[in-house]
Formats: sequence, C-alpha cells, structure tokens
Amino acid sequence: MAQSQAPVNFFGGSPLNRLSWLRSSEHFLNAVALSSATRWILFEAGQPLMVSQPDSKKLTLARLTTTEVRPLLGSEPFFAQGQKDGDAAPSGVAVLESARIRGPGIIFLGLHEPENEGHALPSSDFNAKSDAEAVVHKIKGTPYFSLDVSSLEKAAVTTALEGAEVSQNGKSPIFTEPRKAMSNLDYFEGAVFAEARAMVDWNSRNKFCASCGNPVYSLWAGWKLSCSTLLPWNEKEGAEKCPTATGLHNQSHPRTDAVVIMAVVNEANDKILLGRNKKWPSKFYSALAGFIEPGETFEDAVKRELWEEAGLKVWGVKYHSTQPWPFPANLMAGFFAIADESAPTRVDLDNELEDARWYTREEILAVLNSTEGTNIRDPFKAFDAGENEPPFRLPPVTAIAGVLIQDWAHRKFVITGAEYRL
Repeated sequence: MAQSQAPVNFFGGSPLNRLSWLRSSEHFLNAVALSSATRWILFEAGQPLMVSQPDSKKLTLARLTTTEVRPLLGSEPFFAQGQKDGDAAPSGVAVLESARIRGPGIIFLGLHEPENEGHALPSSDFNAKSDAEAVVHKIKGTPYFSLDVSSLEKAAVTTALEGAEVSQNGKSPIFTEPRKAMSNLDYFEGAVFAEARAMVDWNSRNKFCASCGNPVYSLWAGWKLSCSTLLPWNEKEGAEKCPTATGLHNQSHPRTDAVVIMAVVNEANDKILLGRNKKWPSKFYSALAGFIEPGETFEDAVKRELWEEAGLKVWGVKYHSTQPWPFPANLMAGFFAIADESAPTRVDLDNELEDARWYTREEILAVLNSTEGTNIRDPFKAFDAGENEPPFRLPPVTAIAGVLIQDWAHRKFVITGAEYRL
C-alpha cells in the first residue's frame, strides 16, 4: 500500500446512502418500511441474527423481508406515532418528527444503491403519504433497517423466524455473539453491521433523559432521542421544562468515542512494541490503545497512552487510517510512533497491561505465516493448543491493530526516526 492511499478497514467504507435528511420525514420512512425491497437486520441483546447454511459452519448475516418481520413491528404508523396506539402524530410538530413512542426499536440504516445510481430524493418529494409511496416505488436498490427484538416475547420472535426464508431448506437462524459473528462477515456485511450494532446499542443503553431523568423516546428513525416530558400530551402547566427543550444537547444524538491505537517501532524500524492486556489469553499480543481525553489532539493521546501503559517516550507520531469499531461505538484512529528500544518498559503505571515487549520483524512474520497466528475467534478466551501453535498470536486484519502490524511487517508503511524526532 502506498502511503498516499487511504485504506478501507473492515467495518468501514459504508456502502449505504444514509439519506440523513429524510430521517425526519415520516411519509418517507413509513413508505420505505413497507417496501418489498426493504431488508431488516435483527438484533437481540446486541447479538445479530446470523444464518447457518446446511453442511457448513459458515454463518451469514440474516436479511429478512418486511413481510417476514411485519408481525414484530407493531401497529402502524411505525413513525410519527400519536398519543394512542394507531394514532398518527399531527404534522409540523418538531418533538413528533418521525417519533416512535411504542414498539420495538427500529433504525433506518440507509439505501444500498446499484452502481452508478445516486438518488437525490429531496425532502420536498415526501410532503404527503401518496407522494412518498409513489417515489419509494421508483427507488432502485435495497433499503435497510435494523430491528431490536430484545423487548419482544421470545415466542413471537421464534414464530416469525420459523416462517421466514432463513429457516427453510436446512438453514438455521441464530443470534450470535457479535465478535464471533464478525469473523463470518464480508466487507459489505461488516459495514452494515457496524452501523446497525452501534445504533442499536446507543438506543438500548439510553432509556432516560440525561438532563432530568424521565424516559426518552425515539425520533428520526432512531437517530435522535427526546425527553418524554416534551410530548404535547405530557406538558404540565407551570412545570419547568426539561433543559433539552432548547439548544443542542449531545446526549440527544448518537455518540462515537475516539480511540488512538499505536504501532510503536524502534529507530531502526526493525522491531515493534506490542502489549498484552491482563484480560487477554497469555499468548495474545496487540498494538497499544487508549481513549482520547478532553483537551487532547490525537498526537497528544498517543504520547500519553504510551507513557501510561509502557513507560515510554515516543516521537514521530504518524497517522495511518481509521476504523469504526461497533463494540459499542468507537472510532479507532491508527498511528505509528517511534520509541527508544533501549529504554526500559514498565507496565506498573496504570496497570492495564500485563506485559509489553519488542518483537523483531522476523518473529512477527513467522506468526503471520502460521495457520493459527491470527486465529482469534474470542480474544477473551484461552486458545486451544495444537501442533501448529505459534509462540504468540496477533490480531487479524479485521481489526486495525492487525492492519498496522501487518503493514509494518511487510514494509507497506515506512516511518523513520531522525526526521520525525521532536
């Protein structure tokens, strides 16, 4: 990879046109939710629904039709719901824009368009229900929603899945631990999964208003939360309004937490520093990482984290790429940096690591060339020792840590010491 190329890491390169300007249009959302072209990604307690194929251990991401999930969606309208079940909210009320007040969590993910197609779909096309249905009918591509079935009766979910295509011809649907699921996803599925899981997690974790403690409800097809005290039928004369009634509040919108992850090399660029978290199996080593703190740049965070975790001063911080990481909703910013290999490492400052050590390029390549070297199905469980067991294991390229390590090992990303030293 030339350094001028921007790599697309796993979970990145979103293939969907998210149509964010239409999230407030209940006419568009209600019409597209009922489209025969629409596909639904299901989650239960953060676990995606996967499908096992007959005579194969391979799992694929389940994509159900609207007809198959219709018994689980609740009453219409799905968006812009009124005070009572089945009522539509009055138009033009900001706190009711595409409001979903009851029923399982639904999130509009976007539209997967055919190559060379690009739908502008201005919001003016969706001023009335009849217009919306006509326009949606002309859309080329596949709209995607996620559906969180965690709050539904298990029997209802089971019945719906038994009647779906994912249960036919020897196939079997199963809600799967998400880190295990990711090893089965292709790049398209990975990007859709990353968006869906991060959004499902955010909606499921935030049930109460951070300003006043009252329950919240969903707006904009899952992309905004609002305090229930702001609903027109909940307003009380003389009562003090929730602070979120005015201004922009970050708790009302999805958050992404930034993390720096660093491949630290020596000045000769022939050794790399890797660490092992105390929670990991004894043979698993990876790049060091940490959350960005308020008032820091990426470069500041890289230097602070390396000092806190390994007791090393670093310089020559150089950006590589980023990766969305939906566990639960992080953006991993990858960097290279340089440190003095003769300086002692220490892991007793913040006590996050159990070990940090330097590896030669030859040692890294030997593990990468091993059949089990990057086989990490669950980084928190011990590995099964086999005859091909490597001396240690490394993250796969589905994680940016694996990309950083492999790019360094194969000399795809060059960083030298003196010219970057500050």
